[in-house]
Amino acid sequence: MTTAAGEKVQFELGTLHVLENRAASNSRVIDVGFARLRAARPTRAAPIVFLPGGPGNSYLDAFTETDENSRRRLENFRRYSAVADVIVLDQRGFSRRGTTLRAPDAVPAPLDRPSSVEAESAAYRAFAAAAIAANPDHDLSGYHVRECVEDVAELRRALGYAKLNLLGGSFGSQWSFAVLRLHPEIVERAVLYGVEPLDDGIDMPSHLFAALQRIAFDGDRAPNLQPYLPPGGLMAAVRELRDRFARAPVTVKVRVPETGKTESVVLGLADLQNALLPDDADAWPAFILSLYHGHYEAWAREELARRRRSKFSSVILPLIDSGLGVSATRSHRLHTDPATHYLGTWSFEPYEGSRPAWPTPDFGDALRAPAPSEVPVLLVNGDWDTSTPIENMLQIAPYFPRGRVMIVHRGVHEQLTRMTRHQPEVFDAILEFYRSGATAKLPAEISLPSPTFATPAFPPPARR
Repeated sequence: MTTAAGEKVQFELGTLHVLENRAASNSRVIDVGFARLRAARPTRAAPIVFLPGGPGNSYLDAFTETDENSRRRLENFRRYSAVADVIVLDQRGFSRRGTTLRAPDAVPAPLDRPSSVEAESAAYRAFAAAAIAANPDHDLSGYHVRECVEDVAELRRALGYAKLNLLGGSFGSQWSFAVLRLHPEIVERAVLYGVEPLDDGIDMPSHLFAALQRIAFDGDRAPNLQPYLPPGGLMAAVRELRDRFARAPVTVKVRVPETGKTESVVLGLADLQNALLPDDADAWPAFILSLYHGHYEAWAREELARRRRSKFSSVILPLIDSGLGVSATRSHRLHTDPATHYLGTWSFEPYEGSRPAWPTPDFGDALRAPAPSEVPVLLVNGDWDTSTPIENMLQIAPYFPRGRVMIVHRGVHEQLTRMTRHQPEVFDAILEFYRSGATAKLPAEISLPSPTFATPAFPPPARR
């Protein structure tokens, strides 16, 4: 493989053979792919094992593909190889070089009525039944986070390492927390970003809403957005939209470029609640202001595509999430959280309603509960993260007395790569943490510059 600059990169691709269900005496063997990038020079540091997020992500394309995203991933892994071997491990059931569970075909949702949490919950249960039927030759009860942990431990033994360093974001951090809980003796150090503790697989609506408020603070001050803002700014627009769609749904006609046909999509309060959390913080203010001023077409096209695609990108995601679940205490907090007024119960009700349909065993409240750990861990989270809000990190940090916290102001989900490219001295400090455990140069807080927010795609309205 060569980098964008034409440099040759040497690496190894391998396959780990593991039991599908270690609790079953007659378990079949499945395959999990991995790659290893040797350290640039001999080092005493433990290898850095990268655990991907999702569930349902594989980053082995960094070693097999030549598109821009794959090359960027490869270059990122090379940066870590300055201090140690780097190992990239796939997830069981979603492996480019191993076993991948078959996902059933998507069942489109109707366009002539608003979405609802009840209908979404029924669709999740139907997907579970279809996924089980699509994989009759697999023991799906073996696809849970504890088996993922044992895959890490088995890989360590197979490659002959005494200990491992962990690197994980989003579900990769949750997977790492499970390794720290079940096999702390094999972990030297860990860097976790987009922090998702074991009991935080479903995010608290008020924590997500707080991230929106922080994005809105900067958005309200962006010069290009001033002509579009209502009195009270972006959060006032959110409040008005919530009340507007609570009163009645709207029907939006959109032209579908792929077919040239015009389709009608009915959008209601639940659709709005499901759409409020952004994939792109830079575009979120323009999205909110477009809806506020009655420009629904772009949103309707996105919603049409959402209703036609599968509920899950992979079967491993709901399998692992159903086994992790949440504690009874967290479930109560989710159901009584005041921000469900704005965000609804999309983030938890469909998952909770479909959990009994999946065969994965429950992880258990005793293992979900936070526990003290002496392993040195660096926790990194952005305060604009609407996938794993920063409150997750702040609540788990006290359980790691030898840990450090790094807050990235204006940082979004899985921010580590962008942040360290913006401030290379911080990345050097992370490498030194992996190399020696030194933390003196790790900052507690970092501020990224305010982004150039997108401008709504229509002229500013006339001021009244």
